[in-house]
Amino acid sequence: MTPQTLAKPISPEAYLAQEEQASDRHEYIQGVIKPMAGGTPIHNEVSGNLYIALKLRLKKSPYRVFHVDQRLWIPSQQIYTYPDVMVTGKPLVLQEGRKDTVLNACLIAEVLSPATKNYDRSEKFHYYRPIPEFQDYLLIEPERLFVEHYHRQGPKQWSLTEYTAIDEVIHLVSIDCDLALADIYEDIEL
Repeated sequence: MTPQTLAKPISPEAYLAQEEQASDRHEYIQGVIKPMAGGTPIHNEVSGNLYIALKLRLKKSPYRVFHVDQRLWIPSQQIYTYPDVMVTGKPLVLQEGRKDTVLNACLIAEVLSPATKNYDRSEKFHYYRPIPEFQDYLLIEPERLFVEHYHRQGPKQWSLTEYTAIDEVIHLVSIDCDLALADIYEDIEL
């Protein structure tokens, strides 16, 4: 058992107070604080490319795009996390009493790393699914051309499409937007 496993769970309020003072970001998972891993340059480039591509496509649309440092609260799961990229509808829905924590993500993207890819594919995806607005989940491999796109088909039903060619285009139904893999992997040496 790790010290975190033995530690007494803390409240969401105590976590938020600590997070406001912290220099690094942390996830809050059902009473346990978990430090978030730092990103590599390629991780940051891929997530930045995705953010820019979505931001340009969603200009003057009813959506907002966020990158890395925007906290998401999932009340039904008692989880605070920071997706690599997320899109919310307008108006932005914030956690009651907060100006820095959103609730209404319709698209979430995670750039995978060796340390987090299993978590992002399984537990984290499980945590995201109860968000009512959540429709599209992208998992992006930064070291090779590979994107997994999960799209909600209905209650408790998701479809998976895999993309492996630079000329492929992902259609994001939740925001009615096409996204080229060439834009995600722009200037990335694979």
